[in-house]
Amino acid sequence: MSDQVLPADDEKVRSVAELIRGRRSINLFEPEPVGSDVLLDAIELASWAPNHRLTEPWRFYLIGPERAAAVADCWAGYEVELKGEAAGAARRKRLGGIPGHFVLTTARSDDGVIDQENYAACCCAAQNLMLYLWQRGVGVKWTTGAVMRESRMYETLGIDVRAERIVGYFWYGRAKMVAKQKRRPVKEFVVALD
Repeated sequence: MSDQVLPADDEKVRSVAELIRGRRSINLFEPEPVGSDVLLDAIELASWAPNHRLTEPWRFYLIGPERAAAVADCWAGYEVELKGEAAGAARRKRLGGIPGHFVLTTARSDDGVIDQENYAACCCAAQNLMLYLWQRGVGVKWTTGAVMRESRMYETLGIDVRAERIVGYFWYGRAKMVAKQKRRPVKEFVVALD
């Protein structure tokens, strides 16, 4: 492969740009599950994310129906404490209508710099995974809500809070609806330093 920079009108460049701009977080899904082979392909590609010192700090937990129900109960209980019974019931119903779930964690480190680098690498892995799935027609929602930092969620998932940190809880499936979005112009958030 040449070390030449591809022109912006190159088909490959346009295709990648279109994929990045087009990906959306999905909240409403068709009920049919996506095959586990598609998710495993996405996880393999996620593992190619940049990770300093090649720590490969990610762990993916694929959530089956029983564990998804336990997560829904845990999450609903948390919502009840914060907002009341109706919020808990709504959370349980919402999670029950999602065809696929997984959790991404990062390995913890006593070294603060490595801990931060591991978390950042997992965020890059998540983006790789979501872009690949989007290209395959699968939508994903990545959530990092406060319940993900609760010890009861770690217990429900069987994850050792001393060894791993939850980067996010993800649900996925075929999108029932894709929202439109736009972004601010680049000039509003780029600063050129002399």
